[in-house]
Amino acid sequence: MSIRAKHLSSFALIITMGVAGCGDPDADREAIQSLDDLNVIDESNLNDIMLNFADPNQAVEYFKNSSLSNPDRADLKRGHAASLMRARRSEEAVLIFEQLDSAGEAKDGDRLLYAEALIQNNGWEEAQNQLNQIPPTIESYNRYRLEAMVADYRQDWEKSDAFYENAAGLTTRPAAVYNNWGISMLSRGNAQAAEEKFRRAISYDRDLFNAKNNLAISRAKRGNYELPILPMTAVEKAQLLHNMALQALRNGKTDIAAGLLEEAVDTHPQHFEAAVAKLETLTNSVQR
Repeated sequence: MSIRAKHLSSFALIITMGVAGCGDPDADREAIQSLDDLNVIDESNLNDIMLNFADPNQAVEYFKNSSLSNPDRADLKRGHAASLMRARRSEEAVLIFEQLDSAGEAKDGDRLLYAEALIQNNGWEEAQNQLNQIPPTIESYNRYRLEAMVADYRQDWEKSDAFYENAAGLTTRPAAVYNNWGISMLSRGNAQAAEEKFRRAISYDRDLFNAKNNLAISRAKRGNYELPILPMTAVEKAQLLHNMALQALRNGKTDIAAGLLEEAVDTHPQHFEAAVAKLETLTNSVQR
């Protein structure tokens, strides 16, 4: 039993003894109601801790078991679905969100998470349906981020740009937004705009490797095999050189690919097995 639970139990005993001494039925009922309120507060704190700070999979088990014991509690189902998302188990989360929605218990915040779970499982049309049910007065970073992704799927570029811009303006950490926006630009065939977005992403988060990689690959696709000037570790540099080499191979530039792989092997502070293996394969195929 936790310290707080022990404290509540002791507190309950003191109140019960006091009430028994009074012999007042109304006081008895009031004391019981007061204790119920304390238990709800304590459980609410525990739910919040499990959802936000506990190990994700432990949180899933906690909410799953709590929901099974209390099948009529929408808040526990909500916690179960949210904990599944936190544990990166979106396919399972979709099933719980479906139950909330079918029971008429889905709130606006649930619909946002539900839409995200659906997007992760290629349920684009249903994700749009969930977003459409959220009032337009709710303007949040997550809402616009998801709206932008759905607009990308629909190739509605005007809406996509507007949603990305709104999302970027509603967070102090817009790096991921600009990275996704850059990917959107690449899908439209606009490499120059894409690379500007990737650079913007890196300016907000110098550790965002995805944006660095996307920038390097975009440049390599159009025949520029020079590493972009970016903040990077030796490991990141080696990985970027390796990935640019793969793009050079796709472009039919085997000599350039070999040079990039050699540089990647020399750059990496440890043994770079993937680059070594590809370089050996490439060298052997050339020699034949």
